[in-house]
Amino acid sequence: MPETELDVITIGRASVDLYGQQIGGRLEDMASFAKSVGGCPANIAIGAARLGLRSGLITRVGDEAFGRFIREQLTREGVETRGVATDPKRLTALVILGVRDSTTFPLIFYREDCADSALDDSDIDEAFIRSAAAIVVTGTHFSRENSAAAQRKAMRIARGAGRRVILDIDYRPNLWGLAGHGAGEQRYIASDSVSAHLAAILPEFDLIVGTEEEVHIAGGTPDTLAALARIRELNPAAAIVLKRGPMGCTVFTGPIPASLDDGISGPGFPVEVYNVLGAGDGFMSGLLRGYLRGEPWERTCAFANACGAMLVSRLLCSLESPTWPELSHFLDHGSPERALRRDRLLSHIHWATTRRPRAPQLLALAIDHRSQLEALADRVGAPRERIARLKVLAVEAAAQAGAGRDDIGMLLDGIHGREALFAADAKGLWIGRPVEKPGSRPLQFETSADLGSHLIEWPVTQTVKCLCFYHPDDPEELRLAQEEKLLALHDAARIVGREYLVEIIAGPHGPLTDDTVASVLRRLYAIGIKPDWWKLEPQESAGAWRAIDAAIGEGDPLCRGVVLLGLEASEAELGRAFAAARKAACVKGFAIGRTIWAEPAEAWLQGNMDDAGLANEMASRFARLIATWDASP
Repeated sequence: MPETELDVITIGRASVDLYGQQIGGRLEDMASFAKSVGGCPANIAIGAARLGLRSGLITRVGDEAFGRFIREQLTREGVETRGVATDPKRLTALVILGVRDSTTFPLIFYREDCADSALDDSDIDEAFIRSAAAIVVTGTHFSRENSAAAQRKAMRIARGAGRRVILDIDYRPNLWGLAGHGAGEQRYIASDSVSAHLAAILPEFDLIVGTEEEVHIAGGTPDTLAALARIRELNPAAAIVLKRGPMGCTVFTGPIPASLDDGISGPGFPVEVYNVLGAGDGFMSGLLRGYLRGEPWERTCAFANACGAMLVSRLLCSLESPTWPELSHFLDHGSPERALRRDRLLSHIHWATTRRPRAPQLLALAIDHRSQLEALADRVGAPRERIARLKVLAVEAAAQAGAGRDDIGMLLDGIHGREALFAADAKGLWIGRPVEKPGSRPLQFETSADLGSHLIEWPVTQTVKCLCFYHPDDPEELRLAQEEKLLALHDAARIVGREYLVEIIAGPHGPLTDDTVASVLRRLYAIGIKPDWWKLEPQESAGAWRAIDAAIGEGDPLCRGVVLLGLEASEAELGRAFAAARKAACVKGFAIGRTIWAEPAEAWLQGNMDDAGLANEMASRFARLIATWDASP
């Protein structure tokens, strides 16, 4: 087969899935939902991309926020979206799902005249199909004539180009019109009509994949061996993969044997069943990784079974699909937890390898200060209400200084900076937002003790920032109190899906040696705190930075990195600190505040500088620091 641009294109459903977050409750009683991209082909495309395959998707979405969400998420995941059409007349498909108990998973499909169900043969571009080594079609999209025509056209093009054609039987009785809206979770209803539809296309595939119930509908009989034999009769050459739940899967490449156990198999991974919805899509993603990369069937089955096990132990579909580093770790090391979502290391690898992509460095203007600015306003006799306007002007300054760059950010608070937060988001700036009570030691949060319920109100793009004054020589009682708060922060941020930054300042509370800050990091890593970013004070020696590099490399090689704080140093002092820090692999930028805004803010609050002058002065100072950083060796 000639070299192709993509490994696989999937065709068909793409929806927004809303998962009820009250596990064990009825859909009638759900109070909150988690949003994810859904639909078998979309899930598989995302899962395959996470495993390192070059995937694409052909579907339709609506011209509205949910349609844009699907398209943007596909792009973030690395899925080629040339085949994703925007339908101006229809809404994006929607699915409501829940977990009632370990065997009951209610769901409601909102698919009446939705965008993806309107897919037709005009959506199939020959050049796009030929760009992939394989295509995946699903049984569900043969339930409508228009979408069936689209898949048949894609199959003809793929076969004509010598590409592989794969069927995920993906049987949903109510999408074939065999059950009502309230029976979305029903997995099997016998139907001669559906079996006849599938029988007509089964000869055309190189690989056929399904559960036992799906094999039953394809083969037209509830006897699994007889159904497999019927599929083999219709297609003598295809590999047939039978999904068997906790028993893993079995592959049949030749005649169907007398026992299901006589096919080719890989290891199964018995785990706690948390949510079966989406597990089959994860399974298919793992199967494709092995199948399209030419792995032996045993190893291919291991990939597929492990991915299915990870998904069945988690709540969401595509968002919880494993990445290649995560899958590799699981296959190499297993897990001490039967409920994989409780495996902290595996969960961290998943989190760190699925974060939203961003620039490799971060250059931020820090003006999240509350108590310092209040004190400044009080000292010069200015109303504290003016601080909000000051922060909006700081956003304008940051955007002006960083125009055309994608590595510019802000540290902003929600106390005085509410309007500034809106402005920074509108300008596409990275945002870090504090949660600590200013100056607290031991650390206290500015909000209630229930930090998670506070963070859930924040946009998902905002990074939680927490300053902790921590020195390794602190009394044990103080250290333990601070660590308890930092652990609470870690858990809250991960539960609600927010990145977080921990700022450690040690210098004011004891001597700084080459190992002082590194020892703090080692301690925090040891108790399970793994922030996405660290914010650290400049170090006096290269040895200190080497120790910090080593601590991060050992504790969390997936950490985004360190940004430097300024401690109101002069620009010249910061230039020297930048030059020393840039020799450390872990240092990825800076977050500087008072060096930029202290003097001009005082003049502005006193009425000696207008808005434009303040914004321009802060922009000039920030721009000089950016230039100094860029020029540092």
